[in-house]
Amino acid sequence: MRDDQWFDRNEGPVVRPYALTGGRTRPTGETIDLLALVSPTKVPVDELVLEPEFLAVMRECRPPKPVADLASDLNLPLGVVRILLSDMREHGLITIRRPARSRLTDPQVLKDVADALRRL
Repeated sequence: MRDDQWFDRNEGPVVRPYALTGGRTRPTGETIDLLALVSPTKVPVDELVLEPEFLAVMRECRPPKPVADLASDLNLPLGVVRILLSDMREHGLITIRRPARSRLTDPQVLKDVADALRRL
């Protein structure tokens, strides 16, 4: 079997996820929640020389988008996206807003739901 039999020339070169993150496996800075909304800052992107992955994130987060959706839309592992986002946040390219706290963490609401389920 030839080695190039499985390679699709039309797809371009394959880049391993660790190459996109410089070998890092964890983002830096504050934890990035899956539901946090990512939006670009007002930095004039055309004047900057950005990595292709950064540009892709900038395009995808207009309008603001949750981290989990970005990972899906970019077809990249969540861990890789979190590292890219942490780098972009450090450079001031994006803002990451924490998701609004819901009442689902309220112990009384959870108790009421559990009681209702038991009655079923």
